[in-house]
Formats: sequence, C-alpha cells, structure tokens
Amino acid sequence: MATVAEPTDDEPDYRFTLANERTFLAWIRTPLGLLVAGVAVRQFVPPFDVPGATTALALMCVILAAAVAVSSYPRWRRVQQAMRAGAPLPRSRLVGVLAGGVLLMALFDAAPVVLG
Repeated sequence: MATVAEPTDDEPDYRFTLANERTFLAWIRTPLGLLVAGVAVRQFVPPFDVPGATTALALMCVILAAAVAVSSYPRWRRVQQAMRAGAPLPRSRLVGVLAGGVLLMALFDAAPVVLG
C-alpha cells in the first residue's frame, strides 16, 4: 500500500498548489482570448463612422491582454509564497483591471451604436 507523504511546514497541500496553477492558467487564457478579439476586430469588423475606432478598439484589447498576461505570473507567485508561509492570500488588483478594461471597451464599442 502506497503512503502519502505529509506536507512539511513550508509545503502547502498539493491540492491548493494545483488549484493555484489552474487559476494561473485561467489568467493566461484570458489574454489569449483578448488577443484573438483584438485581431478579429481589426481584421473583420467593418469600420465605424468614427475614423480609427476599430483600430482603437483592437488596440484596447491588445493592451488589456498584455496587462493581464504580465500581471498573472507575479500574482501566481505571490499566492504560492503566501501559501508556503501560511499567510493570508494577497488581494489581486488584476480583477479590477480586467473588469474595468472590459467595461471601457464595451462602452467604447456601444458609443457608435447608440450615437449613430
């Protein structure tokens, strides 16, 4: 019968480590989707009445994707370190940045529809 090693004081339960890794992978999938959206907007969306609006919307997608991608690894690392230290998990500003960025893009996208 196989025995399971007990976690040491500085080693968190592997289930929490794997959950943190799954969360990190979700944070990586998000910018990939935003990049695809940016390319799709630039290539396939007909131009708005406002010159450069589709380019601006595509650029917003790409910038938000870059911000989330750059922030996801440090977030994963801070959570991993907190778990190893038995400290409270750090709060993430990334959620607010992502929500605010998507809201800004939605408003920017809705403006020509509502005003035009």
